[in-house]
Amino acid sequence: MESTQQSDRETYRAIVLGQGGNELLLKPAGEGFLLLSVEIPRWQRLAENMTVAIRNEWGQEAICLFNPDVSDPVTAPNDHNYQVMECSGPTRPHPGAEWVPVSSLSERTFADPADQVAVQRSLAECRDAGAVALRPFARLGWFRELQGWIEEVIGPLGFHLAGSFSQLNASPSFSLVRFETSGPAVWFKAVGNPNLREFPITLTLAQLFPNYLPRILAIHPEWDGWLTREVDGKVLCEVHEPAPWERSVAALAKLQIDSIDQSPRILATGARDLGAAALSKLIQPFIEIMAQLMERQTKVSPPVLGRKELLLLGDRVQGALDALEALAIPETLGHLDLNPGNIIVSPSRCVFLDWAEAYIGNPFLTFQYLLEHLRRTSGEHSADETRVVESYVAQWRRIAPRDAIAAGLALSPLLAVFAYAAGTGMFCDQERLPDPQFAGYLRSLARRMSREAGNWTNRGEKCSTQAIAHQA
Repeated sequence: MESTQQSDRETYRAIVLGQGGNELLLKPAGEGFLLLSVEIPRWQRLAENMTVAIRNEWGQEAICLFNPDVSDPVTAPNDHNYQVMECSGPTRPHPGAEWVPVSSLSERTFADPADQVAVQRSLAECRDAGAVALRPFARLGWFRELQGWIEEVIGPLGFHLAGSFSQLNASPSFSLVRFETSGPAVWFKAVGNPNLREFPITLTLAQLFPNYLPRILAIHPEWDGWLTREVDGKVLCEVHEPAPWERSVAALAKLQIDSIDQSPRILATGARDLGAAALSKLIQPFIEIMAQLMERQTKVSPPVLGRKELLLLGDRVQGALDALEALAIPETLGHLDLNPGNIIVSPSRCVFLDWAEAYIGNPFLTFQYLLEHLRRTSGEHSADETRVVESYVAQWRRIAPRDAIAAGLALSPLLAVFAYAAGTGMFCDQERLPDPQFAGYLRSLARRMSREAGNWTNRGEKCSTQAIAHQA
């Protein structure tokens, strides 16, 4: 029991700086000092849990800046986790810690030499003026600048910052913070590589489809960031009744249908082209990479897919794409990462978030991703699933024949996996391919595709043929 609890927690050493970085909060340890140490849940949002832990355990309101690079395997290996933080307001006294001037720090200050190295590197990194453009949120003082900018935006609207905030994501180039105000809460989000496309995509979609995205109050182009008003409603992952799911998928279908005429404009913002023609071009390189990864597998189980099986898989994917194209379902806006965590639903509207993985292509692939999440809680072929599918299909029947919709949905389990694995480019990520875990994940996707291809061959081809015949 104890080992399980330990594996669910992770220890971080916090480099907590006062505003401007002139003071450092340290814990006395004999004749020296130690950095503050906190335990936070593993696999959860780091920034959110770090800020809460520093507030609750050490009485400081602080924001996360970055994880410093402390690796030096030759001279001083360091396996500790560090997080650089800056107080978002005045420093507060605490009975278990002391504010020490940064100017007085030396090797003798620290009881652990590794902490001294981490602090030195962190101070140099957050004061690196040359990296501001690429790492705006690693710089001291950026949070106060953000608060001032937000006040300028919301003041004319009749409300002001209330002081409390929640920092959910933090890195040198990414940020996600929720601010309480005297009126509605507001959210600030900023993106960096590899998700820079999310900035122009979000701005364009919010302009084209204001009923389906949060209202943007202002943009911060230098940081690729934007400020939105909080949407009323519940996150779909927090509700278990089928009715909100039915409203969500109906809204998804309406959004997709509304986007049909806007495909060129959406593609111009950086959305992925996952039309049938574009996906067909990815089959051969995907199969080749999968063959290489299968040859590298050292485990006996699960079974390796041989080159002959992979070539057959490629043929079946092409056949599925040909069948899908023949159905003449319009290509629309899609979302490769649609899940219940980025859908906010209320009785009056449904809002979709996090459009970094927007695409133009077959709409049913997006629905398939959401359906997979529903099955994890309700089970496959449940009554809830039937109602959700019917709610989605009802909107599409306004513009497509029932048989074509059924055939398209039958093709989706295979093509949704292929679009995710190949369309995102993850299969050819040369930096990640040598990682055994990542390679194993890609092999699992190929096996899933092989199973779905077999299912479609056994059941779906007849459905597709009938649908095409009816259209003809």
